[in-house]
Amino acid sequence: MQTHAITMLGTGLIGDFYTMTLHGQRGRDRVRVVYSRSEGRGAAFGERWAIPESTTDMQAAIRHPETDVVVVALPNHLHEEAVTAVAAAGKAVLCTKPLGRNAAEAKRMLEAVEKAGVFGGYLEDLCYTPKTLKAIASARAGAIGDVTWVRSREAHPGPHSAWFWDGRLTGGGAIIDLGCHCVEIIRNFVGKGNRPLEVMCTTDTLVHPISDEDNAIALIRFESGATGQFEVSWTFRGGMDLRDEVAGTHGTIWLNHFLRTGFEMFSAAGSGGYVAEKAESAAGWLFPVGDEVSELGYVDMFTDMFRAMDEGTVPQETLYDGYVVNAVMDACYRSARSRSWEPVVLDWRGGSTARIAAAAETFEGQVVIKRETLPDGRQKLILKDPASGEYVDRVVAGG
Repeated sequence: MQTHAITMLGTGLIGDFYTMTLHGQRGRDRVRVVYSRSEGRGAAFGERWAIPESTTDMQAAIRHPETDVVVVALPNHLHEEAVTAVAAAGKAVLCTKPLGRNAAEAKRMLEAVEKAGVFGGYLEDLCYTPKTLKAIASARAGAIGDVTWVRSREAHPGPHSAWFWDGRLTGGGAIIDLGCHCVEIIRNFVGKGNRPLEVMCTTDTLVHPISDEDNAIALIRFESGATGQFEVSWTFRGGMDLRDEVAGTHGTIWLNHFLRTGFEMFSAAGSGGYVAEKAESAAGWLFPVGDEVSELGYVDMFTDMFRAMDEGTVPQETLYDGYVVNAVMDACYRSARSRSWEPVVLDWRGGSTARIAAAAETFEGQVVIKRETLPDGRQKLILKDPASGEYVDRVVAGG
């Protein structure tokens, strides 16, 4: 396996999580140089993570002769500049979420990377949480049948840094920050070859004195007939609420990633220090996370990225996936303004997906709508007469 030297662009919280993962979990891959717009923050970040060099020159950091991979952990408005420069430098690029502030930006980045022929990966960590990976594998193996509905929720008290709150820099509010996670989680469960067709979305600004939404709910209709639903909020109190639900024709999956992980602690002293990302208190009932970089998906995400890079394969999350997510979010914002269903406009590469359809079971010439077992072991059938359209109950022997 290859050893990679990395340029880290950005010294915010996400840069800390990324570097913590790379140095603590992958081990052999090291951040060699870090870029920050602030000389002081860059120097402190370098000292914190034992990084040999820090610089305030982004081009110099990207073109550093001793690095072969560049991780973009910058505010949204700097993604296109950074990704385009990395592609021009001929290096592999891994970009944090969302890929762009809108689909047009995302597509330009995708095209620049593809034209340069370099490796590109989309750092969508919540698609790599251990629970999510196992659930996706179960769904793809047919454990719950055809996926008919996916609900993804992310809610917390709001972002850490000032730039997140400025829609001119980000491209939006809670949707662009949190909805990007939800859309891609939904796509992984319904199938990435399942084209998102249209969106109905409502947004509002309920608490914070900002120009963009701090709450939103959306429905996404897919070609198969499946529905995706996401809920995002910057006004949820009590920490970070990360939950997913998946319904299929033969089963159901429920996932709770952060507030109910099986680790609960009460502290009257309030001196326990850091608890978990977006935790609002260090006293009272607390919900610590045992291994945060693992539970949030960073470990498996970087493992997948570097394995794909080394083997010349495609990672689970590609820059094209990031572009599709941006296109869905664009439709969300259009729908919130028009208050109607809006089409998802994108350059689709995923082929087509057949509509969900089950072969009808029959009993004595009638269509079986439902079977259930009674307490005494007999079976109750709900039947429809195909000729008259009448519905009837029929109780039959068990088995």
